[in-house]
Amino acid sequence: MPRFTASDGTKIAYEDAGAGLPVLCLAGLTRTMRDFDFLAPHLEGVRLIRMDYRGRGKSDWPGPETYTPEQEGADALALLDHLGLERAAIIGTSRGGLIAMGLAAAARARLLGVCLNDIGPEIDPGGLDAIMAYLGKPPVIKTLAEAAQLRAAYMQAVGFEKVPPEVWQREAGFSYKEVEGGLALRYDARLREAVEAMAAAPPQDLWPFFRALKGLPTALIHGKNSNILSAETVAKMRAEYPEMRVAEVPGRGHVPFLDEPESLAAIRAWIGDMRA
Repeated sequence: MPRFTASDGTKIAYEDAGAGLPVLCLAGLTRTMRDFDFLAPHLEGVRLIRMDYRGRGKSDWPGPETYTPEQEGADALALLDHLGLERAAIIGTSRGGLIAMGLAAAARARLLGVCLNDIGPEIDPGGLDAIMAYLGKPPVIKTLAEAAQLRAAYMQAVGFEKVPPEVWQREAGFSYKEVEGGLALRYDARLREAVEAMAAAPPQDLWPFFRALKGLPTALIHGKNSNILSAETVAKMRAEYPEMRVAEVPGRGHVPFLDEPESLAAIRAWIGDMRA
C-alpha cells in the first residue's frame, strides 16, 4: 500500500483507484479507508481516493497531540498535493464530514463538493457518550467471530436492521486485527486522549463551517435511527441549505454503509451535480 510523507514526517497510507472525477473519502473517528469498501463497487467514472488518518490503520501512529481534525484536514490536502490534484470532492463519514466542513471554511478552492455521511453541525451528546464507552479500550474478546457477534448485537440495539451476518464479519475485520493471544485495535488507543482534550476545550459553534458549504454541490446521508445526527438537526440543515441533497436511510443508525439504495441514489445525483 502506498504512503506519502506529511509535513511533520508522518507516513500516511492511501489508496488511489479508478479514473474520472476525483473523490476523496474520509472515514470515521476510529476507522480506516476500509469504511468505503461497501461503497466502492457501486461507483463508476470516479477516481476513488482513500486514506488512513494518522494514528489509524497503516499510517504512522505519532501520538495524540497530532490526532486533531485540523491536522487530519491538513494531511488530506497534503495527499491531494502529493497526487497533483488541485481540487477533489469529499465523502466524509462522521469525523470525516467534520473535517470536510472545516476544509470548506479554510480551503474552499480545493473542494468540488461535499457529501456528509450522518454528521452535521450539532452532535447528539448521547451518541458521543456511546463512543466514549469503547474508545481506546483494548478488546477483551479473542476472535473475530466473537467480535462480529457482539457488533451485530450492539448495532441492532442502536438502530441497524436486516444486516446480513457476513457484513458484521467484515466490519469486525475493519475494527480489529488478530494478534497472538487475541485481537488488537486497528487504531492508536491514545486517540482517546485527543478526544478527551477536545471535549475539555470550550465548545465550538460548527454552524459557520456547515454554512461554508453553500454554493458547493452538497449531499447529506442520514441514518434515520442515528444517535449522532438527529432529525431536528437535519431539518435545520435543510432550512439553511435547501439545495442540499438529502437521503434518509431507513433501518440504519450511525453510520450508513453507503451501499443502501437511498445512499447510492443521493451520491450518484451529487456526482452528477459536479459533472453538470
